[in-house]
Amino acid sequence: MDYNRVQQIINSPELIQVTYHGIPVYIQSLDCNNIATVFPLDNLDDIQSVDIAGLVE
Repeated sequence: MDYNRVQQIINSPELIQVTYHGIPVYIQSLDCNNIATVFPLDNLDDIQSVDIAGLVE
């Protein structure tokens, strides 16, 4: 996924379905190095930093 689309998803008032390697995730934030902070929807305590190339809408 590209940087601009990730920003749009973060700023959207709606929950947009995104997966990371097949796991549904919520995108919490994005840095300038294309690293997103995400957590799986089924484990909100498992916060991870991931490359946005692995995110799929």
